[in-house]
Amino acid sequence: MARILVIDDEDELRSMLRQMLEHAGHEVSEAADGAVGIEIYERDSPDLIITDIIMPEKEGVETIIALRRADPALPIIAISGGGRLDATDFLSMAKKLGARHTLTKPFRRDQLLEAVGECLA
Repeated sequence: MARILVIDDEDELRSMLRQMLEHAGHEVSEAADGAVGIEIYERDSPDLIITDIIMPEKEGVETIIALRRADPALPIIAISGGGRLDATDFLSMAKKLGARHTLTKPFRRDQLLEAVGECLA
């Protein structure tokens, strides 16, 4: 189906997202932060990116800005649990910067797959 890059600093969450997306027929690559994610994007040209917002190295907002500069049409799903602030603050900012869809952690498998389907349609 689609090549999807998952960028999140939580190993367990990345693994879970990979399993859900591969089970749905997608090819998935992973990155633990935005800097590595951008390198993988430049090398592999995925069809969709799912990125966390709060990460070490290069945070999700910086990552979204860099990806938007590289490809304004690239579908991006931003995910966040919030950290010290409410997740909706971060996700609202991500949406303004070009994320096509946002999900608040924790989210359900069906919510993820629906967002992926909408982004790839």
